[in-house]
Amino acid sequence: MPQDAPRVLVVDDDPDVALLVKTVLERRAGCEVVVAQDGLSAVERLTRFTPDVVVTDIEMPGLDGLELLAELRRKDPLVPVIVMTAHVSVEYAVSALRAQADEFLTKPLDNARLVEAVSRLAAEGRARREANRSPEVILAIGAHPDDVEIGVGGILAAHARAGDSITVLTLSRGSRGGDAESRQHESLASADMLGARLFLKDLVDTEISGGGATVRLIEEVVQEVRPTIVYTHSSHDRHQDHRAVSEATIAATRRVGTVACYQSPSSTIDFRPTRFVRIDQDLPQKLRLLECFASQTAMRDYLEPDFVTATARYWSRFGGGVAVEPLEVVRETAEFIGAHELARRES
Repeated sequence: MPQDAPRVLVVDDDPDVALLVKTVLERRAGCEVVVAQDGLSAVERLTRFTPDVVVTDIEMPGLDGLELLAELRRKDPLVPVIVMTAHVSVEYAVSALRAQADEFLTKPLDNARLVEAVSRLAAEGRARREANRSPEVILAIGAHPDDVEIGVGGILAAHARAGDSITVLTLSRGSRGGDAESRQHESLASADMLGARLFLKDLVDTEISGGGATVRLIEEVVQEVRPTIVYTHSSHDRHQDHRAVSEATIAATRRVGTVACYQSPSSTIDFRPTRFVRIDQDLPQKLRLLECFASQTAMRDYLEPDFVTATARYWSRFGGGVAVEPLEVVRETAEFIGAHELARRES
């Protein structure tokens, strides 16, 4: 399912109607659809699924549609809600509208109108969330200079455009891979281009530990920055420093809401992404960030623009669009998707 597919919660105690709505929305609107058989089940689903639109029947056992609508408005006042019923009456329509429904549809449903309403309200709902969301605080952690730019340069560019606060923590100066002073200046240039704060540490290149001192060093930065989202290396990597940084980060960020691991050129075939973030609008900026690392471009084929572009294009087969950065999501309790609303809306 593409990362930007509209997410819809369908609530109806008639399994045939629920299946029809699900099928129509999946096939005609490309939606990701979750079904609940009544209002109480819908409330439970909301603990694991954040919809862009809720489509609910009125007459259901237990918690009916209008009671569910009131609960939705209490829990998430920004989510658009479509109320549907088989009983055409002014009383039902007035009750639904007074309960702040965004749309009122009658059964049997007009499939074209259903698709139009869901598509329109999904876009409006995302715009509402973007307008009302608080800026995210981003911490991107890499073992060496250029690691985070290779892994999540496009995502970081999207965060910068969205007005999020960005900090880059690089744990070594990469002296085994080039001149440490040059790499320091390159890291500073990249951070400046992003508008990011840079912490450049002095752990020994190729000898970084996954515990002890490394965990404490990351904890100190986490305590100072207080991130809501952390990006770091995957444990599925041939480079010992990358594996160590992944292990240390997961331990040091155990109280951070969202932690995700990016792909590096040395990732193994065991790298298994579960989130595919479109960077169509931000791939050019990623390429400019990588140009900062001039000391490495002559030695590293994977820094060539064609290679970077081809990699992003490959992952788009899973995430849609023309360019994607893949992530292994370790933990996701923050509003992760919200961080990318700007890029997704423009796409």
